[in-house]
Amino acid sequence: MTDQIENFGHRNIQPLVSIIVLNCNGSNWLPKCFAAIQSQTILDQIETILVDNNSSDDSVVVGRRLLVDFPCARIVRNSKNLGFCEGNNSGARVASGRYLFFLNNDTWMEPDCMEQLIAGTEKLHAVASTPYVLNYPDNSFQDFGFYGFDVFGLPSPSSPAAASREIFIPGGCAYLIRTDVFNLVGMFDADFFIYSDDADLAWRLTIAGYKAAGIFEAKLHHRGAAGVNPAGGIETVEFRTTDKKRFLTNRNALLTLLKNGQHLLLILVIPLVFLFFVESLVGSLILRRASFIRVSFWNAVVDCWRMREKIHEHRSAAAQFRRRSDFWMLKNFRFRLNRWFEIKRIFHFGLPQVDGK
Repeated sequence: MTDQIENFGHRNIQPLVSIIVLNCNGSNWLPKCFAAIQSQTILDQIETILVDNNSSDDSVVVGRRLLVDFPCARIVRNSKNLGFCEGNNSGARVASGRYLFFLNNDTWMEPDCMEQLIAGTEKLHAVASTPYVLNYPDNSFQDFGFYGFDVFGLPSPSSPAAASREIFIPGGCAYLIRTDVFNLVGMFDADFFIYSDDADLAWRLTIAGYKAAGIFEAKLHHRGAAGVNPAGGIETVEFRTTDKKRFLTNRNALLTLLKNGQHLLLILVIPLVFLFFVESLVGSLILRRASFIRVSFWNAVVDCWRMREKIHEHRSAAAQFRRRSDFWMLKNFRFRLNRWFEIKRIFHFGLPQVDGK
């Protein structure tokens, strides 16, 4: 799937961290993202990898121009759009760093972000972490990972903090993980393609006995949903989604529980299916389009059934590295509901715009 790898700078150094920037037709986001990497206080310990998922714009040309002066960099060109999961995996396979940092292209880091992130992660004896994520144009709070899971088994969102802390799920826009642990628990699940991938990976590293953290001192700015919700440039101005996004989000949330729940937590599949049915039904009524409930709910459930053999394989693999039971995992249960964030977005932007694709 990987057509070509281009190298820049020196390959005889052993980087502390490999920053993997996944891109598909996002050339407009790359200059600020890479300028921020180049300004990092530990640049001499960073390997920068641009993974291009078969862009049709000038992303590769822009990437070459931006990376030519980096001390250690690569461009990985994939022959097709492999999605978030396998696209990032393709970058991880050629990475040399002790840590992997999966970074969205619609981000920019403050100069000491990487230094603080790694130092804070090691201080808290964690193997994975996320920085304190602020909105792209200013210093207003956006995200600090996820603190646990709610009654539906969905990630329970974070709230503004004043210090580093243990968390359950590092956010997918800026996900640091030790390379050996990433390989041990099976990398990103390529079948997910995109969405809920950060939660699935975090479930696996947690049941394997490891800890994740949010590092307050490491600051990063993120636009968010730039691909599916591009209007507004650097600021989000509307709540927009697609049929395909809802399908993948719902299916992958179910897969996360089915793959990683040991026994007790599999019960959460029942309220989760009910939640998705109600949401899809309401969405169909609002949109006056029956296809929405078919794609976002029915197809998601049917696809999980179709993947039952793969689910069994994943559960068998997880049993080999599992160190924590479902009863231990209950310490991550939170009453803060995942959907509260979407309710706030509806109040702010109005009902979501749903593209039927």
